[in-house]
Amino acid sequence: MTAEPPTVEDMTSGCVLVLPCRDEEAALTGLLPRIPAGFSVVVVDNGSADGTADVARDLGATVVHEPVPGYGAAVHAGLVAATGEYVAFMDGDGSFDPVDLLPLLDDVRAGRADLAVGRRRPVRRGVWPWHARLGNNLVVWWLRRRIGMAAHDIAPIRVCRRDALLGLDVQDRRFGYPVELLQKATDAGWRVVERDVAYHPRAAGTRSKVSGSVKGTARAAHDFWGVLR
Repeated sequence: MTAEPPTVEDMTSGCVLVLPCRDEEAALTGLLPRIPAGFSVVVVDNGSADGTADVARDLGATVVHEPVPGYGAAVHAGLVAATGEYVAFMDGDGSFDPVDLLPLLDDVRAGRADLAVGRRRPVRRGVWPWHARLGNNLVVWWLRRRIGMAAHDIAPIRVCRRDALLGLDVQDRRFGYPVELLQKATDAGWRVVERDVAYHPRAAGTRSKVSGSVKGTARAAHDFWGVLR
């Protein structure tokens, strides 16, 4: 008999999706129902003043509260709370399609990668402001030149094994977290696979803490450069 092909739920079983969030109530109402079946979802509420936590619970996500502000603090709290063999990370602002996690998870499950990451491809002009893209490109250029990093973006959407990520001991708790992660993964000899992912406008009613203003981008760039060696 021919074996039945794996279902989406088979593919996602054992993977926890962590969504670091601050004031993302408006985005989560549309995002959470679109997450493929089988993923366990942890929403990390990083000091929201809106109904982020309530919306997440109502839509079936586990909610973790992280009072220390910062992207890295929220990501680490979600990583600690996750219980699956695999862990995925994605912004909770609606800018990514959760279906794009599936090929990344498959790369790690199949042993083609220790870390599978997305490379943003804006769906239209203006989605990724020039100041945010410039800061990102400078950091990526430095990492590729300095340590031979394979990726062309700072891993805004990514999948890996939970225990392996804990073993990297990423310390940054602000916006420098993904930069430190990529440095440590490269130094550790991790195989990194990068795939293009669509980059959409944020959900209406939300505002980026980074690309939403030049000031926010400058703050993130400061954190990026602070962890570069």
